[in-house]
Amino acid sequence: MAKHLKQTDVDAIVDIIRGWLADKLTWDEVCEASAKVIGKTPTRQTLNAHTAIKDAYSAKKSGLKIHGPRTAMPSSLAVAAQRIARLQTENDELKMKNDMLLEQFVKWQYNAYKHGLKEHQLNAELPRIDRERTEDAK
Repeated sequence: MAKHLKQTDVDAIVDIIRGWLADKLTWDEVCEASAKVIGKTPTRQTLNAHTAIKDAYSAKKSGLKIHGPRTAMPSSLAVAAQRIARLQTENDELKMKNDMLLEQFVKWQYNAYKHGLKEHQLNAELPRIDRERTEDAK
């Protein structure tokens, strides 16, 4: 059983999950499909230990619950080409937004360090709002 996965193995498993065509996704099925690609059968715990794999699994699982399996075929190559172009544009936009958010995070990280904020202060839970509490008007 694979305890350590190389980055190429992790990337391959993420690609397997993203391209999953069945309407049901389980860790056991991902382990079996991974064995064909990386040459060894990883355990569910091994896969779950990698954030990229866990995130891809969660996203695919919730996508299957909401949208179901995506097996719709375009009616022609022209429609498929338009769809691919639109998705590539959307992908580029999302990459740009992600880069901007990462840049913003670096600024915040620097400013937090500069003003002496500690990591536990930044990660503190938000205050809980009790919306059911009423004040007596006396």
